[in-house]
Amino acid sequence: MDINDLRSIMTVVSLLTFLGIVWWAFGMKGNKKRFDEAANLPFADDEAERAELGLSRNEQRKAS
Repeated sequence: MDINDLRSIMTVVSLLTFLGIVWWAFGMKGNKKRFDEAANLPFADDEAERAELGLSRNEQRKAS
């Protein structure tokens, strides 16, 4: 077994890892809901803060 065999094995392992990640991200139906929730996380803090203060968006802009 020489260095070229190790390189070939590493290439195959890397390809399988990549395909596994792609399948995990796009192939599983349950992940879409989780990914959509994660995409909206930056906005959740603003909404929670406004609700805590009892301000609407317009009222908060005027107060700033």
